[in-house]
Amino acid sequence: MIEPAHSTRGFQLDVLERKVPTPCDIVGSGPAALLLPALSSISARAEMRPLAKILGHDYRCLIPDWPGFGNHPRSRIAMEPETFHAFMDSLLAALPGPYAIGIAAGHAGPYLVAAARRHPGVFDRLVLIAPTWRGPLPTALGDSRRGWLSSIRKAIELPLLGEALYRINISPPIIGRMMRAHVYADPDHVTPGIIADKHAVTLQPGGRFGTAAFVTGGLDPFKVRKDFLALIEADELPPILVLRPERAPRRSGAEMDALIAAGHVAKASVPGALSPHEEYPGEVAAAILAGIR
Repeated sequence: MIEPAHSTRGFQLDVLERKVPTPCDIVGSGPAALLLPALSSISARAEMRPLAKILGHDYRCLIPDWPGFGNHPRSRIAMEPETFHAFMDSLLAALPGPYAIGIAAGHAGPYLVAAARRHPGVFDRLVLIAPTWRGPLPTALGDSRRGWLSSIRKAIELPLLGEALYRINISPPIIGRMMRAHVYADPDHVTPGIIADKHAVTLQPGGRFGTAAFVTGGLDPFKVRKDFLALIEADELPPILVLRPERAPRRSGAEMDALIAAGHVAKASVPGALSPHEEYPGEVAAAILAGIR
């Protein structure tokens, strides 16, 4: 089968009075679909391309990078939830849709849902892939350590010490262990080539700021689960499909299960861990297409 056409456009988005360079891949043709990559040390729009190559036979998939993330030099901007909400507003002003589908992975999920609530009618349907709302360290350690997490973030943001700490924690062996532990479900899928690609993402100038914010909970759009569930319950939202990976880490999986149990979303199971759209794009695409038709 012939792959759908692929191009890249660059945008200068106005985000809180700052110009944010935003590359955006465009894959395929048909009704528009917005695909938002996850937020993590190794996330970039490239992670959505395998999924877009499949959906691109039916949809025109637009895949932007988030501010402070991606495989390109990153502008320095406040790494706070307000920034990411403002980014979504600016993105939808530049690429107004309407969208047949909005798809978001991981931590991008709450930001997509919040944007859909602020912009009713822009999205016909939403798909949340392994949605999360709390960063890795708060999830692992609990809320009682938030003061300590803030200190970690400040240390990583320091000019010299911070860069050294960051480099130590994003070496290829550590990236490989992290991916095998909770990003991919099958350790054999974590190849040297994939690790090299992920490591290249972390080497982009300014990469430590987004990482420091995300892992310590600085990009968490909510402090408690009930606030996330309250967002999902909003009447003005389009139908939401949650793709729950079968081998999601225990704590993250429990949050996905709580979201599903609240009764305001549809659910489909997919193989994988926290990045099923990369590891099993065919199965994820099939679940999306089956769930929205």
